[in-house]
Order: sequence, then structure tokens, then C-alpha cells
Amino acid sequence: MKSLKHLHKYFWKYRGKLFLGFVFIVLTNLLGVYSPQIISEGIKVLRQANSLYFEPLNEAAEGVGGMNMLSGEQKDAIVGNGELDLPYSLQVMAEMLGYDRDTSWSFSGYEDLLPTIVSLSLMLAILYAVVHALKGIFLFYQRQMLIVMSRNIEFDLKNEIFDQYQRLTPSFYKLNNTGDVMNRISEDVSRVRTYLGPAIMYTINLGVLIIMVVYVMFLIDWEMTLYSLTPLPLLSISIFYVSRKINAKSEEVQRQQSYLSTLVQEAVSGIRVLKAYNREKHNSEYFANQSNEYKRRSLALIKIDALLMPIIILLIGLSTILAIYVGALKVLSGELGIEYIFLFVFYVNMLTWPFASVGWVTSLVQQAEASQKRINEFLRAQPDIEDSGNRDTTIQGEIEFRNVTFIYPDSGTKALDGVSFRVQPGKTLAILGRTGSGKSTLAHLVNRLYEPLSGEILIDGAAISRYKLNSLRGQSGYVPQEVFLFSDTIGNNIAFGKIDATKEEIEAAAKIAGIHDTIIEYPLGYDTLLGERGINLSGGQKQRISIARAIIRHPSLLIFDDCLSAVDTQTEELILSNLQKIMAGRTNLIISHRVSSIRNADHILVLDRGRIAEEGMHEELLARRGIYYEMYRRQQLEERTKE
Repeated sequence: MKSLKHLHKYFWKYRGKLFLGFVFIVLTNLLGVYSPQIISEGIKVLRQANSLYFEPLNEAAEGVGGMNMLSGEQKDAIVGNGELDLPYSLQVMAEMLGYDRDTSWSFSGYEDLLPTIVSLSLMLAILYAVVHALKGIFLFYQRQMLIVMSRNIEFDLKNEIFDQYQRLTPSFYKLNNTGDVMNRISEDVSRVRTYLGPAIMYTINLGVLIIMVVYVMFLIDWEMTLYSLTPLPLLSISIFYVSRKINAKSEEVQRQQSYLSTLVQEAVSGIRVLKAYNREKHNSEYFANQSNEYKRRSLALIKIDALLMPIIILLIGLSTILAIYVGALKVLSGELGIEYIFLFVFYVNMLTWPFASVGWVTSLVQQAEASQKRINEFLRAQPDIEDSGNRDTTIQGEIEFRNVTFIYPDSGTKALDGVSFRVQPGKTLAILGRTGSGKSTLAHLVNRLYEPLSGEILIDGAAISRYKLNSLRGQSGYVPQEVFLFSDTIGNNIAFGKIDATKEEIEAAAKIAGIHDTIIEYPLGYDTLLGERGINLSGGQKQRISIARAIIRHPSLLIFDDCLSAVDTQTEELILSNLQKIMAGRTNLIISHRVSSIRNADHILVLDRGRIAEEGMHEELLARRGIYYEMYRRQQLEERTKE
């Protein structure tokens, strides 16, 4: 139960519903415990009528040769005038139902006795029905309080996990696969909810019912109660042993479920690659094998889980047998009336489902504990970036790196090694380099997606850590190398950069990005719905929508991370020409491996293996005939070859 302590704050939040649920459970069980006493007391009254009136009649009838030999006057004389003696509780309930205490159960002679007994039976039937109707109403509100509470906590827990997912930095998602991340917010939370609702409800119900039933049983006969409850310690030991096994097996099932989710997610995301390489059959076979492993683990869990119910039913049955045996001995000895055997059997069987639910609830709790343990692992994960800054001012755009070194924590790869440079506000800095030279890492550091291992990054002369993350990222427009589009309309994907953007602003941003003409060719235009990750668009179209998304917010800092790699040279020229207007007066970082994208920058850095190998303007770097010159010459040859 240690992992489930995380949920205590939610119980306190919804303490009102929890308390009312407890009250309705108490009321439900009070009526449940009282209902068999109605029948028991009715049996007692009928036994009273039998011993006082019917037995003398039978004796008299036997003396004269049969009941038919007695006249009506003789029967009335034997029975006489009398009154059925109802217990006080039944008298009160009868008055509540409209029966008169003085006249309803009185009779004059034999002919009046039978209608009185029929009236009593009718009253008991009505009373029994009313009690069960009230019990049903309280049961409804009991579930309304506790099950609704569990749904509310499920809602809050999912939001807490999702908020945590958004707080965590990219390094977390490099270490954990998507299927596992998704499974913890869906499947694991669902298992926790069954603990929050049904498990807690049945646990409270069991506790309240045991207290009430055992108390009433002790009032009737303590010795008979002890015999009836003897099997219960064995039940507790059995449940404890089996539940430990359930917990271990449940964790195995959940781990395999996460792996299956990952396989499905990767297969769907990479379906074009799978088809291109004709790996559908191999992939299906591998998934089938992993599904069999999931089935094997699930069946192992079910086999252990299946032991609980037979054990519980066996021990409850043993309690019933003991109650009947000991009760029969006491009835024969005259210590108890036969109605109390009935009452004991009724109470023991009343405990059957609650005690049977112990196994089910234990299974739910163990599975929920295993799931909450997995959830807690992610909830307790600390983001690499702490939002501890308090600076919330408008960024002018001066960026300075002072001897910055960065190593990726998950792989240990050194991406930057002692990098230093400075960008004046409103200027354009271009960063060129081969694949793996550290270009994208530099962009991530400026957006503070990672912290440098050593060195310092300053914006407008202040350490980047002094800025609030919302302020820093809210004033920057970032176009990543790997474009991600949502399964939404094209217009909403562009407006993602500015939630309250008008239609005119969306179209203006699309025109600058060179995608407007393409969009209006679609039948639905900007209302065209995109597939997952924008699968129904080309790479170049996705990149241009991503550019429009960044520039629509009119940021102080624009970062283009190799975002023109998927467009042709002509489109690149058009986009760069359009961007000149939006880039004016802003600090711009253009990261690319193509010289054509950055040659007009105010300053160019050439990265090689995480270090600044060269820097200067386009003409200066060409004159040096170094790395920049070689990349430029090779790309020129490639362009001529394409022509």
C-alpha cells in the first residue's frame, strides 16, 4: 500500500463525497442487518400463536376425533380473546405503516385469529419490501458518492500525469519509449481507479457489515458466533499469501502491456517504412509472439487470482455448517429458538459476498499498487531544467555563449566543446556544419531545453537561468528540424504558435512561409484536416507550415533549425526572401547544412565536432578556403548535377 499513499491528497480533496459515501454505506447495512430480523421476529410471533392457540386446538381436536368435530363455539372458547405479542421494534414499524397498536393484532375467537395472522403476514411483507426499497435508495447514493469520487480522482490523476509529462525535458523521452509513457496514463490509471472506487467501496462496506453483523450475532449467542467465525483467520492467511503472488504477476503483465503498446505505436508511425521493406509478415509474427507472452503472463495471473474465490466460498460454507450444527444442538437443549438458527444462517450468508469480495478487492488493490508504483516513477522524475528564474521582461535579442560545453546525459556524446560567440540584437547568426557537429544542440540550449554541462549562456546580459521558462520560450519562435504537425486543421496547426490568431494573421504567416497558394488549392483550404503527424503532406509542405507556426507569434528571437532541408532551391529562395521582412529587427539563428540558406547572414559560425572551426561572413569564409569553402563547392557541384 506504500505506493498508493500518493492518492491520499485526493481523498482529502473529495472528503465530502467520501464521508457521505461512508454514511450511506452505514445506512445501507443497518437496513440490511435489520431485514432478516423482520422475518425472524415474524417466525417468533407465529411460533407464539402456534403454542398458545393452535396446539391447544390440535389437542382438543385429537380428543374428539378431528378438527371437524369441534363446533365454532368450541373453537372460539379454546382460543378465546387475545392479542399477538409483537416485539417493540415491529410495533414501531407497524405504526409507521399505519397499523393501530391496540386493535390491529387483537382477535376474538378462532374465526378472528386467522385474519389477524394474515394481516400480520401482509404487514411483514410490506415492511420487508419498504426496508429493501430504502436499502436500494441508499445503495444508489452510496455508489453515486464513491464511484463518482473515483472518476473525479481519475480525472485529476490523469491531468497530474499529463502536466508532469509536459514538465519533463527531452532527455526523459529519450530514455522512455512512447508506448510505456502512454500506458501509464491510460491502462495504469484505469487500474488505479478500480481501487479508488469499487475496492474502497467494498472494503468500507465489508468493515461496517462485519462490525454490525458480528455485534448482533454476539447479542444472540456468543458461543455460536465464535464457532461460525472460526474459519475467518484461515481466510485472512490465504488472502495474504495469494495477494503477494498477484502483485508480482500484475507487474509482469503491465510491463508486457507497455511493450505491446510500444510495438503498435512504432508500427503505425513507421507503416510506410514497414511496407517499403516488405516486413509486414515478420512484424506480425513478432507481435504475435509478444502477444502470446502477454497472454501467458495474464493467464498466470488469472490462475492465481482464480484461487481466491474457491477458498473464500469453501470457508464461508464451513461457517454456515458450523452455525447450523451448533445452533441445532442449542435448539434441542432449549437454549435457543429455531428462528435464531435461521437468523445466523442468514447473517453468515450475508457475509458471503463481502468476504468473497475480499479476494477480488485484494486483487484490485495489488494490481492498483503495482500500477501506482509505475505511475509514481514518472511523477517523481525530476526535469533537468528547473524553472527557478524570476525574470519576465521583453527580450531585446542579445545572445552570448561563454565557453559552453554540453554532453547528452543519455548517450554520453559530447555535442559542444567550449563554444563561445555573441549575437547583437536584431542581427542574424548562421550556424553551419555537417551532421553531428552540434548545430541542433545549440538551438536546444538557446531555448533552454537542456542545461550546459559547463560555461554560461546569457540573453541581454543576464544568465538564461534567470528567465522564467514561459517568458523565454514565449518570446521565441522555433522551427525544429523534425517537423511535428497535429491531427487537426491546417489553420489550427499554424495558429498553434498563437492561439488567438485571426484568420488574416494565419494567412499572412502562410504567405511569408510560401505555403498559402498550396493551402487554398485544397477543397477545404485552411480547414483541411491533416492526418497523424501531417502524413498527407510532403516534407517541404510540413516544414513551411512549421515556419508559419513560428512567425505568426512575432517573436523577439527566431530559431530555424535546418528547416529548409526538404524544399527545393527555388522554394528556399522564395521563403528566405519573404522571411527578410519578418526577420528585420529580430535576432535570428539560422541553423543549416546548406550554404545557400545562410550566406546572407550577418555572421556565420562553422561547427565541426562540437567546436567552432571557422567564423565570419560569407565572402570571408570563402576566401579562407577551409571547411566552409569545401561545403560550398560540393553543394554547388550537386546543384549543377541536378540540373
